Amino acid sequence: MKITSPMAIGAWSLAATACIRQWMHTLDYKVDFADPTVDPVHPAYRGAKIYVFWHENILIPLHLRGHSNISMLLSRHLDANILDRVARMNGFGVVRGSTFRGGAVALRELAERAAEGNLTITPDGPRGPRRQLAAGCVFLASTLGIPIVAMGLGYDRPWRAGTWDRFAIPRPWSRARCVVSRAVAIPPQLDREGIEWHRDGIERLLVHVSEEAEAWAVAGTRRPNQVAVRKEPSRVARWAAAMPGPPGVPLAEELARAGVTTAS
Repeated sequence: MKITSPMAIGAWSLAATACIRQWMHTLDYKVDFADPTVDPVHPAYRGAKIYVFWHENILIPLHLRGHSNISMLLSRHLDANILDRVARMNGFGVVRGSTFRGGAVALRELAERAAEGNLTITPDGPRGPRRQLAAGCVFLASTLGIPIVAMGLGYDRPWRAGTWDRFAIPRPWSRARCVVSRAVAIPPQLDREGIEWHRDGIERLLVHVSEEAEAWAVAGTRRPNQVAVRKEPSRVARWAAAMPGPPGVPLAEELARAGVTTAS
């Protein structure tokens, strides 16, 4: 049953936000950054980014990086109404729409947000297929001139919902691990073939870092570059996102660094 009543949406959103904050606070978070300065709380962070991660793992960013000058692209489906409110309560901006379907208004708003802040997209949402990257984030990065950061997220043996994305619900007091790529530059004015090549490459990269994060969470091993992270608002991103930042590395270079094969 769809929840459409504003009062019901508000009540469910408040309950969900409180539950997420308490539940996610119990986890042990470690991150392996290929470049720590892509984190909007890092003192050397500069320049807007587009952060992408799979829809099933949205709880980690919601909990850890609210109030970091990040706007989230959500669909206009009724299913996203509660997530819209939850995201706002956790310190995210929200843009409703799509980069393709009736997306002119959303694209205009995203461009305005990107002039002074970051964007985040779940590129297999809102309805899948699971872990298949839609081209919207590549098109957006190419159009706006903003690099993409791939975020692989994983838990130690989470519970899984029976939804299209097999939504991950972490066990309390378990391990949460993140493997984060460098910022990847997407060239401007890509043709259809160029968009597809970059779409396929970003998908391969995101699959790779996600599988690394999940394996790391289950193994519980120590990685040389791991850092502990916690929930904290960014004192930097509020002004640094609007400043010129590094353009990002070519996708082929980042794939080679990560040991990911490319399509022929």
